[in-house]
Amino acid sequence: MSAKLIFDHAPIGAIIAYSDGTPRPPERHRKKLADWKNRNGAGRLICKQAAIERGAHTIPASFTLHEGDYGSNGTILMRVHKTFDVNSPRDFTVREQPEPGSVLVMSRSGELGELVHLAANRSDAEDWLTRHGYPEAELQEFTVPAPDTGRAA
Repeated sequence: MSAKLIFDHAPIGAIIAYSDGTPRPPERHRKKLADWKNRNGAGRLICKQAAIERGAHTIPASFTLHEGDYGSNGTILMRVHKTFDVNSPRDFTVREQPEPGSVLVMSRSGELGELVHLAANRSDAEDWLTRHGYPEAELQEFTVPAPDTGRAA
């Protein structure tokens, strides 16, 4: 599926895989494999940004995937995020959606908020929030999106 379809239809919290269509190199080709892994991977959809117009220039709509956290002893030293605009030539796939009833902990409400934690239920989300402290956080319960019937209202 295209980046535009991911932007339009994939829910925040979904696991999205992306690929440039090239085959994975053998493990023995370490540099080629590292380059391939940089162009092919997966992450959790944490935010969507609408297109922005600045004078005569337009920044296309985009979405950001959280690929992982790196650190030790419970301390995160680095977070890996990748942002793709809706014109990205890569192929995307929704691998997994959040479970119905799970709760999205957003850093703040509105368009500038991004997913900081996905909890199994509201009490787990509130517990996580007391330990991690996001003062402007918003909790959103995930519900299964209604199927698109393709008919105009």
